[in-house]
Amino acid sequence: MTDLTGNSESAPRDEYIHGHHESVLRSHTWRTVANSAAYLIPELCTGGVLLDVGCGPGTITVDLARRLAPGRVVGIDASPDIVARATGLSADEGVHNASFQVGDVYALDFADDTFDIVHAHQVMQHLANPVAAMTEIRRVLRPGGVFAARDVDYGGVMIAPPIDGLVDWMRVYREVHYWNGGDPDAGRSLKTWARRAGFTTVTSSASVWCFASDAEREWWGESWAVRVTESSFAAHAIESGVADLADLKRMAAAWREWVRDPDGWFGMPHGEILARA
Repeated sequence: MTDLTGNSESAPRDEYIHGHHESVLRSHTWRTVANSAAYLIPELCTGGVLLDVGCGPGTITVDLARRLAPGRVVGIDASPDIVARATGLSADEGVHNASFQVGDVYALDFADDTFDIVHAHQVMQHLANPVAAMTEIRRVLRPGGVFAARDVDYGGVMIAPPIDGLVDWMRVYREVHYWNGGDPDAGRSLKTWARRAGFTTVTSSASVWCFASDAEREWWGESWAVRVTESSFAAHAIESGVADLADLKRMAAAWREWVRDPDGWFGMPHGEILARA
């Protein structure tokens, strides 16, 4: 997901904390319906029409399209480059019922009552006004349609062992997230936001990503070791004044120490909702 707003400099920052550094995009490529949207599977009836908001490079979107065929899936993202990347993935995978376009979650370019499902994965945490976004999402849902959202809750993240540099990383991450106008604890607020947006029936659940095996630690930890000094996160941390380059380098070293530790374990809890008007 990127900045989905098209906002001006005077508006809330409402900005994607990570940017689109290759280390960030690599962390998206493993995402599928099974590991990132399992709670939605019972709603995926073949032939449905689905909008994937903040689709990023499209791995979940393409998987959704396979499951809904011959139905139609549309993915939107604010970045033309990422839309092009997702379009290429769909073509490479031979998935022809998915399309991608640049879009703004606060002003969706679709008529009322267009979609059976609107899906948003790791989107609401980055928005300054998630209730306004959900209200707009409700507009494009057909009567009886479902809005499915899943977001991490960094207030519940579990890290072992508690390496000092990773404790610092967690603090800096949260401060940068708030500075960007988002909410790092969005998972716990999805139900509240949906009800405020006018959804009358909201079913909540939770799930956890866990990175513990040697391969998982290598993949996740090395991704963050690079991201913490080279992605937009690093620029935002320095610009906001919550860390300097030396701090960030210590965090990168801590991530690599965690990768090498056979006792390393990282758990990320997520809130999930299925909401109907």
